[in-house]
Amino acid sequence: MIPYTNRTRQELEQAYEAELIAYKAYQSKGLKLDMARGKPSKIQLDVAEGILTAIQSAEDCMDGNIDARNYGELQGLPCARKYWADVLGCKPEQTFIGGNASLNLMFDVISHAYTHGLLHSSQPWCREETVKFLCPSPGYDRHFRITEFFGAELITVPMTASGPDMDMVEELVKDPAVKGIWCVPKYSNPDGIIYSDETVARFAALKPAAPDFVIMWDNAYCVHEFEGEFVPFPDIISACAEQGSADMVVEFASTSKITLAGGGISVLAASEANIAYFTKLFGVNTISFDKINQLRHVRFLKDKKNTLKLMKEHAKIMAPKFAAVADILDKEIAPLQIAAWNRPKGGYFVSLNAMEGTATRILELCKQAGVTMTPAGATFPYGKDPKDSNIRIAPSLPPVAELEEAMGVFCTCVKLAALEKLLNK
Repeated sequence: MIPYTNRTRQELEQAYEAELIAYKAYQSKGLKLDMARGKPSKIQLDVAEGILTAIQSAEDCMDGNIDARNYGELQGLPCARKYWADVLGCKPEQTFIGGNASLNLMFDVISHAYTHGLLHSSQPWCREETVKFLCPSPGYDRHFRITEFFGAELITVPMTASGPDMDMVEELVKDPAVKGIWCVPKYSNPDGIIYSDETVARFAALKPAAPDFVIMWDNAYCVHEFEGEFVPFPDIISACAEQGSADMVVEFASTSKITLAGGGISVLAASEANIAYFTKLFGVNTISFDKINQLRHVRFLKDKKNTLKLMKEHAKIMAPKFAAVADILDKEIAPLQIAAWNRPKGGYFVSLNAMEGTATRILELCKQAGVTMTPAGATFPYGKDPKDSNIRIAPSLPPVAELEEAMGVFCTCVKLAALEKLLNK
């Protein structure tokens, strides 16, 4: 195939007519295909079916001498804290176990920062004249929405192949109004980037002007390889402690994409001082999270080693889907030179950068042909991609056959949008 930019206007018009015919054929099928979110498929959820019978009697509800059915243990059952410490590489006393979504814990941290301040705040953030928050982009829309919800000024930080642009981060944190940064350090959402050791070290060595600056370290995909062996990651809490900034980071993770997305357990990991501070704040609105579910998870998952074994089963399901996306893009789009995309080995997304100024149009066309995807701009603060280029592809939910059809529609839409732009120059 000849790249579109090397074709004559007549050749572009002919290509447009051909793709329009293909597009109308897709429209006539009445498709309803969903690639909007990184939801596990039913087959993945079935992998964790054993968790439903992990507790079968009252005798099964004991963690040592603690009855999981009763009140108490706000920080989580000892066995659950030990489990997450094993997975994350920190200490049990540096963990706090939450409910099924780590996003709740992230929201609570930011919410309490506004109402009461963080451990080293001189005053609640709501009394600050300006609060700024750094948002590596493309990034996770739900992160950005939390800080936007509380009125923070969101600042875009470009992503590089090794993580956020650390030169820019180190410069921006000199502003005392900059209170924190969102991070997905392993298989970042949506680029699938693993932060380099140098990037992690530079984060730990940050010396922000704000004494209550917080690194929101969302380790959502810490064990989520679908190609190759498990990739170890540094313990950011220890790294910060070694630099004399033990309280600067708060880490999050959950079992949402390990066991049951709607019924997992989450964790907040931080310095012992932070855990004590957050425990005092969280204790106002809850007595404890679901300890039966904590116990159920520990009985089923056991430890990090067994969890990684389970994730191999997830990989068998996920790998063919990501391969299908890559194969179709390589065949249909690569020769035309109208988009570029990442090739992750883990996580849940493929990040594609289409021809500048076409992402919104591509997703409009997809919607009209029955394919639902994450809205254009969602991977940037305020939902505004300055280049209108980035698109997040979520291959996990549909079966491979449906995914291939959805990608067929998507590629046709990418071509149509590119041709429209070239023909309207």
